Amino acid sequence: MSQTASAITRSPAEIVQSSPVSQAPNGICYARAGEITIASNDLERMIAAVPVPIASALSRKAYYFVPLTVTQGDETVIADRYDVALSDNAVCHRNLNLGDAQCVFISTRLMDDKFSVAFEFYINVGHALVERAGVSQSFADLVWQQAESGVRGETSLDAYEARKFATAHGTDAEKSKNDYLAASFADAISIYLLSLYLDVDYYDLRERDYPLLAPAPMAERLRKIAEIFPPNPGFEFNIFYRRRA
Repeated sequence: MSQTASAITRSPAEIVQSSPVSQAPNGICYARAGEITIASNDLERMIAAVPVPIASALSRKAYYFVPLTVTQGDETVIADRYDVALSDNAVCHRNLNLGDAQCVFISTRLMDDKFSVAFEFYINVGHALVERAGVSQSFADLVWQQAESGVRGETSLDAYEARKFATAHGTDAEKSKNDYLAASFADAISIYLLSLYLDVDYYDLRERDYPLLAPAPMAERLRKIAEIFPPNPGFEFNIFYRRRA
């Protein structure tokens, strides 16, 4: 009986050296390497959905879409295709500083569908923007007003936990408030970008670890993000409400 050969693994530096980098019209640099299933046109549109003002904050950063990013002790390696033997040690993404640039390796075969791959990419973009540019004051004002009014749920476990401490008025309340605003801003950006790329059913974002933010306050946050970062030409942002059966 024939056996399938194990996937070949290479260092991130080898992937960077061997993978040609493209630059999207919005300025984002990206590359694909190995056997990934997402189509080239889908990947191009995924990148192109990022508004120019957000993309401009991602200078000296390149995104590599690979089959699997695997941790082996203190070392990170990239597999050239999906391998079940490596998948247990694979991570969704890894940010690595190589030279004077930061390279982000996104494991496309851990998720293997456009929705999940795009969301992983956009979450990284949202956090990178917050790290480099901070939180919009108008967005912070809106979100804190919602928190003080007791809106139900949140957009991530980080935001949910930070909000609990921020509204408890303890000794670390101010730090927790800053953490909460940063997390909620990054979350809202990622959901907004996902909605530009795909038709998103909000309830597909549900998690078991925390209650999802109620639709009306989420819509307020997304409208604020769209006001700050209008869509690029060729993309539209809309919110539609419908009754669920």
